[in-house]
Amino acid sequence: MEYTIKQVSEKTGLSIYALRYYDKEGLLPLVKRSPSGIRKFTDNDIDWIGLICCLKNSGMSIDNIKEFMNLCLQGNETVEIRKNILLKHKENILSQMKQLESSLSTVNYKIEHYKEIGIFHIDSEH
Repeated sequence: MEYTIKQVSEKTGLSIYALRYYDKEGLLPLVKRSPSGIRKFTDNDIDWIGLICCLKNSGMSIDNIKEFMNLCLQGNETVEIRKNILLKHKENILSQMKQLESSLSTVNYKIEHYKEIGIFHIDSEH
């Protein structure tokens, strides 16, 4: 099945601008075009976009995503390299999670402190 950029935008939650940007950056090399230049997306392209979003949302730079995607296009000979990239990215994600857990703990502590001193008290006369 083929989809328009508008349909892909609706399916993925990405703006049309973001999809065009990803295409321009070379992150969507498999997207076909009609003779008039209109992008024609497939289910495979949508899966590819899902992976791009996953990597981006978890902190991978566009340049590194592009490198990863180019390695994917090279086939099985780059499987080990791609696996290593993902393992390193996993370490980065786990590190971010630890930092976020620590930050959350601090924020929760501060919230409890403010509750204790009455900052969150709502005056019913106002």
